[in-house]
Amino acid sequence: MWDNGKYLFFKSDKSKKSSDEMVALWASWVKQFPIVLLEDGMAENDWGGWKTLTKELGKNVELVGDDIFCTNPAILAKGIAEGVGNSILIKLNQIGTLTETLDTIELAQQHSYNCFISHRSGETEDTTISDLTVAAGAGHIKTGSGCRSERVAKFNQFLRIERQLGKGARFAGRKAFRGRG
Repeated sequence: MWDNGKYLFFKSDKSKKSSDEMVALWASWVKQFPIVLLEDGMAENDWGGWKTLTKELGKNVELVGDDIFCTNPAILAKGIAEGVGNSILIKLNQIGTLTETLDTIELAQQHSYNCFISHRSGETEDTTISDLTVAAGAGHIKTGSGCRSERVAKFNQFLRIERQLGKGARFAGRKAFRGRG
């Protein structure tokens, strides 16, 4: 938790870490474990910490900004200009319209930021985000494991899309992740 410029580990040992200490912690974990992605690795208001994290880990780890970018093209443009993150979580209804969502995806892709199309809380069996993932060439979806019907519906839509595309369908595999191609 971000608390007065420090990261407070309120559920464990109650310790506090500076942004630099938090980046060092992430870096040590990336060295120890096969971490390929961090979502919201730093607090949404810690732009300096995000910049340091990006400089330290951004070549090999997906640094996905959700709370910092909010599917907002103006905020994403600021992040691009400041060297913050390298990927964005896209929530279709977060910015307001499909057009604004597509504008954000286009901006991200123009600057080599990967897009992760995401569900929202209270998700339904609607499969729009599966269609958006394929249509935008995002290559990534965040919908959770296939343990509930609203999630399985999205995976089933991918199977229908793959069948429709036939030989034109492509699976990126590891190449979809930064530093893994």
